[in-house]
Amino acid sequence: MTTAPRPRTTTRDPEDLARRLTAWLDTRLPGAKAAGVTVPASNGMSSETLLFDIEHPEPPLRSCALRLAADPAAYTVFPSYDLTRQYRTMRLVADRTDVPVPRVLWLEEDPGPLGAPFFVMERVEGRVPPDVMPYTYEGNWLHAATDAEREHLEAASVGLLARLHDQVPPEELEFLALPGDGDALHRHVESQRGYYEWVVAGLTRSPLIEAAFDRLADLWPREPGPPVLGWGDARIGNVVYDGFDPVAVLDWEMAAPAPREVDLGWTVYLHRFFQDLTAASGQRGLPGFLRRDRVEARYARLTGHTPRDMDFYTLYAALRHAIVMLRVAYRQVYFNETAVPADPDTLILHHGSLRAMVQGSYWGAVR
Repeated sequence: MTTAPRPRTTTRDPEDLARRLTAWLDTRLPGAKAAGVTVPASNGMSSETLLFDIEHPEPPLRSCALRLAADPAAYTVFPSYDLTRQYRTMRLVADRTDVPVPRVLWLEEDPGPLGAPFFVMERVEGRVPPDVMPYTYEGNWLHAATDAEREHLEAASVGLLARLHDQVPPEELEFLALPGDGDALHRHVESQRGYYEWVVAGLTRSPLIEAAFDRLADLWPREPGPPVLGWGDARIGNVVYDGFDPVAVLDWEMAAPAPREVDLGWTVYLHRFFQDLTAASGQRGLPGFLRRDRVEARYARLTGHTPRDMDFYTLYAALRHAIVMLRVAYRQVYFNETAVPADPDTLILHHGSLRAMVQGSYWGAVR
């Protein structure tokens, strides 16, 4: 999610993966071949993606995407990758909601064929708001859109969250429950604390991230509310759009039961992350797009639930993102792409906005 050159994300050989994929595909669909296997330029910083077409008389040519657990040799972003969990989540969303998700075709839990578990899904055509360079920068399709077109996209995107949160029966979330004690919010935050400890093990700790955890304790919601299915990586950069209408919701690896506001905070803050980077570069960006007050009001109208404690949840989003950014930076250090500075907090791209949130001054400056 940086505007700097993308760091290394894999040590795997795409041509070798293509050969092995073709051999595996023949076991699921005899006579089928994987054609046009490519690794997208925007390949993720966590799980890897392959794009390919299936050549087979029955069915006709089908465009697919394959999600492959991250390469352990590439200093992974997350400690583990549960592809079965992601597969089941996408099936659940497809079965229980009208939120558009790609149709999943096969799950392979054996790491033998490609070196790691993976699943295959149909590829949905459309366009995605870019991370690099961010959609808030001049020169991309969303920045060039009219105010009315962006308004339509914003309304439709908040609608995805409203429907996801309202339509999945809570009793079907047991397989997604995070370990630990207490309610869903305590488990969610403790899982992030554990993630942070994993990131800094044997390395320099982040005083800013630890201050943000302390500030969360001060702002803890009195009534978090019942958990819903949280998408986890709820942002427009994980949605495929046909024009300005969402046609596929992607990247479910962070899904977990959580209060509704966890997704809302992530949606709001991840836009602010890109907007702040854009403003710092001297461009205006999209200051009126995905504003916190508008997102909250839209969600309330759609669900009847007025978002609460959003200072807590936007800080939590910025904190979670900071841990990811720190891990990505340490991976660059591992591959000799950068060095650890005297102040490790500067490895976090949004350290200024996170510090302002900890101090309670951020939202007063941007509202």
